[in-house]
Amino acid sequence: MMFLKHPAWLWLKKYDKTKLPEPDASLQALFDEGSLFESYAEKIFPEAIKLGYKKEGNVFSGTMYYALPEATLKEIKKGTKVILQGRLEADNITSIFDVLERVDDQTFDLYEIKSSTSVKPEHIPDLAFQSIVIEKSGFKMRKAYVLHVNNKYERSGEIKPEEISLKEEVTEDVRAAIPETLENIEKAFEVLKSKSMPDISPRHLANGEMSEWLDIYQGIKGDLPQYSAYKLAGINAKTAAWLEDNGIEALQDVPLDGPLNERQLRQVMAMKSGEQEINKDEIKNFLNELEFPIHFFDYETMMGVIPSFDGYRPYQQVPFQYSLHILPEPDAELIHREYLHTENTDPMPVLLEHIQKDFEGKGSVISWSMKFEKSRNNEMAKLYPKYAKILESINDRMVDLMVPFSKGWFVDKDFFGSASIKRILPVLLPELSYKELEISGGADAQRIWMETVLKGMNAKGKDKIMADLIKYCTLDTYAMYAIYQYLLKVI
Repeated sequence: MMFLKHPAWLWLKKYDKTKLPEPDASLQALFDEGSLFESYAEKIFPEAIKLGYKKEGNVFSGTMYYALPEATLKEIKKGTKVILQGRLEADNITSIFDVLERVDDQTFDLYEIKSSTSVKPEHIPDLAFQSIVIEKSGFKMRKAYVLHVNNKYERSGEIKPEEISLKEEVTEDVRAAIPETLENIEKAFEVLKSKSMPDISPRHLANGEMSEWLDIYQGIKGDLPQYSAYKLAGINAKTAAWLEDNGIEALQDVPLDGPLNERQLRQVMAMKSGEQEINKDEIKNFLNELEFPIHFFDYETMMGVIPSFDGYRPYQQVPFQYSLHILPEPDAELIHREYLHTENTDPMPVLLEHIQKDFEGKGSVISWSMKFEKSRNNEMAKLYPKYAKILESINDRMVDLMVPFSKGWFVDKDFFGSASIKRILPVLLPELSYKELEISGGADAQRIWMETVLKGMNAKGKDKIMADLIKYCTLDTYAMYAIYQYLLKVI
């Protein structure tokens, strides 16, 4: 699968692993969520024998890994009905299977367990590769399935594995992918035979995040120049190839008549002018629509593949914290209100009580990328109708402060085509910085809160962690207030 991302990814994995980044805490948390779902999905097969290659504590064991093919064949010969985490190898290729379910002596159904909520395109070549290994090992694959998360499942009591999982057959797609997969296997072997690393250009990235590959690229080539053409907003492999084919290395050299989308065009224009592009009339009209008292509002939420509390679905975003700054009048003192849930209980009921008390009954409610806050309010209104009135009122009054930036009314070359508050804030107001905080991003806030509050980790440091969460969320809303004041001065 690494080869299908970028040929050099596979080569580096074999010859120079140090150039590949270790998963950070947030990425590791995603891996852990996948393992958690897998543990529930496996319960659908009560007669299964689980093999695997990890010791207690989820620690990799080389001894177990190398012994796995023999152990798998032993279970097959014994007539074991279902094998979990088996491994087969043939013709110098090997694969670990999530689930092998026996049909007859030589035939099996193949399952891939995925913590996504649907079948994804990348699941098909993965299963095609596994099918090839099965058949090269002397067995047959009858049907192939992806066993993924049912995001319609609503928790009520103990988790029901057969309800939180959905089985989707993909046999025809898998068989259709086998010829191309065989070709890719040969290409992958050619890469591995070479002592020279393949071209690491981003133009060859077929799957995965461009930002992730550019981090690897910089680890090999050195840091990119501040205004490298590779920092074009939303760059993909096709655009990278166009830049390289035309010898374009710097953003200011990107031609305006190139294959650019609107966001990229604004970025390049700002780069060429070197000055801020500000549409004062549009911004003035936008700000004039605001009504006092103005509320600056932000949620922090938690989510997981396995719902933590009854009434919730997999991956449902559940607010556990909010920050609210209120500006009663133009020259009034700013008021701050907040709530952070600190107990291992459903945070929503108590959070809603505080929202009911903390919000004024009138005045604009400013958020950044307000679709997120509005969606949470709509979900909570359905779950707790008693609070529907205040939540609907908040949504009716909500205004998105991202609009002047996302619509191009305010453009700066150092936004790099982004309308993220974390990109805008340090350019406009460098004295306000997330970098100084212990918790500096929403994904970290979610992970740390779940670890500390729901899982009981970090007990000794809990008070400090809660204080750090408050500082982070408070900066989110204060930053909106500060940007609002900045825009007032601009017009």
